[in-house]
Amino acid sequence: MPKRNNEHISIKDALKEFVETNKLDKGLDKVNVVDAWVKLMGNGVNNYTTGIRLERETLYIQLSSSVLREELSYGKQKIIIMLNEELGKEIIKKLILR
Repeated sequence: MPKRNNEHISIKDALKEFVETNKLDKGLDKVNVVDAWVKLMGNGVNNYTTGIRLERETLYIQLSSSVLREELSYGKQKIIIMLNEELGKEIIKKLILR
């Protein structure tokens, strides 16, 4: 059993240490990417989004509308920049719309 730390630390720091110790960053990034997509794209795009998956540094978005897919493909780089800004770090390097 690990030793108890008698120092007073904030909950934010304790959770950050817990995430780093248990290597949970990748899983949290996957959840945060989904939340960022929903927040930034709004209801119009989210109604046609059927799947969101992050693998390595590539974000896969499944869309049910070919017209919307084509429209979003013109602004891929801007979408990547917006999502990374929302997440606070560069997680996404490539966006694939399906």
